[in-house]
Amino acid sequence: MTLQEIPSGAFRERCIPVLETERLVLRAPQLGDVKAVAMLANDRRIAENTARIPHPYRLADAEDFIAVANSHGNETIFLITLRNGTPIGACGFTQIDRHPPEIGYWLGVKHWGKGYATEAVRAVIDHIFTDTDADAIQSAARVTNPPSRRVLEKCGFQWSGAGLLRIRAISSSAPIDRFRLDRGLWASIKAWGQTRRVQA
Repeated sequence: MTLQEIPSGAFRERCIPVLETERLVLRAPQLGDVKAVAMLANDRRIAENTARIPHPYRLADAEDFIAVANSHGNETIFLITLRNGTPIGACGFTQIDRHPPEIGYWLGVKHWGKGYATEAVRAVIDHIFTDTDADAIQSAARVTNPPSRRVLEKCGFQWSGAGLLRIRAISSSAPIDRFRLDRGLWASIKAWGQTRRVQA
């Protein structure tokens, strides 16, 4: 499916909040982001560590991604941008039935190692626990992806088990570590951070 084949009106945006952090802005993906998303996501190192990103990642894949982003009530997707508007990745969460929301994220390779993923994930965690009644959030990381595991641990997630996840780019399942963050722990971390800032 291409952007031209989608009926007019299908792009009406759901009410997706804009989340701002010290260095980032998280907002709903827009049609003008297609080329930037395609360029960022077209890297095997990204695709092999996410469930749904294909490789190679073409312009049509970015068009499809943006065409359906936030069109389903059980999924909220944010494009991660720098303060100057430059897209650097995506982050979002899915909630199915009564299960806790599950956070997923990816960044363009040249933006790795700068703390952006942690900053974006924290913003989405705060949004979920502030604006929904979720008691917990879950996530996962491939066992071969220690940086993603560190992002989750820095955000307060606790290891909750192991499993397998189907990875589209490798046409196979891969071992993953599962993580969980409870609302009570999140509240304690937030309170501790506020206390430290007051004392500083």
